[in-house]
Amino acid sequence: MTTQPPPIEPGSAAVPTCYRHPERETYVRCQRCDKPICPDCMQNASVGFQCVECVREGNKGVRQARAQFGGGHVTVPRVTWTLLVINVLAYFAEFVFKDEFVNLLDTSPGHIYDGEYWRLISGAFLHLQPTSAFSITHILFNMWALYAIGPELERRLGHLRFATLYLVAALGGSVAVYLFSIYPSVGASGAIYGLFGALFVMARRLGYDARGVVWLIGINVVLTFVIPGISWQGHLGGLVVGALVAAVFAYAPERNRNIIQWGGVAAVVLVLALTVYFGEPYALIAELERRYGTPG
Repeated sequence: MTTQPPPIEPGSAAVPTCYRHPERETYVRCQRCDKPICPDCMQNASVGFQCVECVREGNKGVRQARAQFGGGHVTVPRVTWTLLVINVLAYFAEFVFKDEFVNLLDTSPGHIYDGEYWRLISGAFLHLQPTSAFSITHILFNMWALYAIGPELERRLGHLRFATLYLVAALGGSVAVYLFSIYPSVGASGAIYGLFGALFVMARRLGYDARGVVWLIGINVVLTFVIPGISWQGHLGGLVVGALVAAVFAYAPERNRNIIQWGGVAAVVLVLALTVYFGEPYALIAELERRYGTPG
């Protein structure tokens, strides 16, 4: 059984139709603009329904949620998961291609000096090959640390700022390896120590008790120098640069925040780049002079 609308008497007003779908009859109107709207165009409002355009216009005046230090609101820490996946995939690639893959991408001061600058970043996504039980802990510790503190920092900073923090801290660790080491280096430890530094800076900025973070950093710094084979250069370089980038993000004033934040990060990256381009790998040159004597 169906209900038919009453017949239209001659001379009476025309049946209203949806302003977006003229073929559809409707007796419902938008509460804001009073246009007739069909069920497909009805948007729930606090009172009655509104049309699509009125809802869209109203949303323009609604302030979008933001991360604490200026980035976009984060519900899922996608950058953290992406970094985890990239590190794990690179680790499996080491199984497949072995030394050829590692030798092409590790942070080698000699090769960087020869212009292979990609190693400053690529080496941060490699880890020790599983030749022993201890070597496996290299990637396990770094990925656990990223999983533990990455989402919290990403929610505070937003996706883009967190990714920038991670990569610039990794770059800082690699630059320190380039300057002060003669050995190739691999691992995300520089970036992870940068996250440690950022955690401390943000805890201080927000007025939280940072003693736990200080203990975390202190214990790991001690292990850096106690356990043989660990690149203290990469760890400390990442720690310092990560803390510096976090300070730029955390302490930038509200006014012109984006300009100050990204200008500060650009300045840090520029200094690191100039250090590599014009600087000399001090430890490497000293070792070459020890072996072969001073040139000239």
